[in-house]
Amino acid sequence: MTAPLAALAVDGGELALGGGLLAIVRPALDLLEPGGVLAVLSSASSLRDDLPSWCRVERHEYLDRETTPDGRDRHLLRRGTLGVPRGSGAPPAPLVRREGRILAADLLAASPMPEAADPHTGFAPRGARVEPGGPAYPFALLERDHVAPPEIGALYDQAVSAQWDPTTAIPWHTVRPLPPALERAVGQAMGFLAENELSALYVPARFLPRIHPAYTEVAQFLATQLADEARHIDVFLKRARAGGGAPGVSAVTTARSLLSLMESADFTEATFLLSVLGEGTFLDLLHFIEEHAPDEATAELARRARNDESRHVHFGLAHVRHALSHDPTLYGRLEAAVRHRAATLHGAGGPPHALQDALVVLAAGSDDPRAIARGHDAFRALLETMDQGRRRRLEHAGFTADQAATLSDLHTPNFM
Repeated sequence: MTAPLAALAVDGGELALGGGLLAIVRPALDLLEPGGVLAVLSSASSLRDDLPSWCRVERHEYLDRETTPDGRDRHLLRRGTLGVPRGSGAPPAPLVRREGRILAADLLAASPMPEAADPHTGFAPRGARVEPGGPAYPFALLERDHVAPPEIGALYDQAVSAQWDPTTAIPWHTVRPLPPALERAVGQAMGFLAENELSALYVPARFLPRIHPAYTEVAQFLATQLADEARHIDVFLKRARAGGGAPGVSAVTTARSLLSLMESADFTEATFLLSVLGEGTFLDLLHFIEEHAPDEATAELARRARNDESRHVHFGLAHVRHALSHDPTLYGRLEAAVRHRAATLHGAGGPPHALQDALVVLAAGSDDPRAIARGHDAFRALLETMDQGRRRRLEHAGFTADQAATLSDLHTPNFM
């Protein structure tokens, strides 16, 4: 787009109005500022009637017709004040290319997000000139500082480059029959992971249609997050059954915890509960499973899932930290959301029993009593690691050490 012009001339040759002339006239009028004058040279006599009629319909002003020395017509049109607005008139910034690549972060630099978005722009891409008169779309997330952290372009680029194929990336051939107790433990752990990842699939999906397309990088990142979760569910359920086992027990504690997560109606609160607290805690759980995996396939799928989840946690931290810096009242709302979830699980004495037992056996590698003692110690150490990790992440998000300790203690015993 160039700066708007005050006057412009085009040559229409012998084109009739309905024979292609408008493909020259309309773009030329679009280059003019409202009130600018367009001269149309033409050899088509039909334009003497057609062009004034068209200008009346399209709300432009037909000014005059002159005869040129070579016998052609020169029609003068004044651009109307209606139609697509011109915008700032500033030329667009060129996209930076990095070794032949164009990144989302480069697009953001060339076309920055607005502080606030207009629902009437619909799905028009950021930077497009929007014709007036369109309907208002039901987007609810319309403010940049409540939707998009500054790092979102880089986060999306990372997420796209890190996608992997669950059918080929996991060495499924390494899965062998396990002793019954260990097989049940693997199935229980995988079933628990899949159940929680289902919630991590559904919760962000609820917010996608609420995000204004002016902040499309956020929606695109969430789409990669959904792809990650779908892939995790796939590999967890495959591993649960690959050795002849099953997903195990779905606990009431888990169901109540995930329902409370699903019911969160605020985007920032849901992101905080899911990505900062829940998925942050899952980083430690996945590392524990990788460390005590009975085969290479289990270790690899836990490692890959943890790498994916680290991006989700990074987004959650960046989003919450950015939102907190623009809204000090958010501290209280986030603490209230954590306390509300804790109240829904009042009386839960810790993680679901079936999961506790499975993680102990997984760490032990068998159900031999001496090994179980070691497995129990490893499980207790995991809970401590989870608590310390939550506190660090909460402080990184902007909470004080005391606030972080309180929120970590209140976090659901279901881990997610």
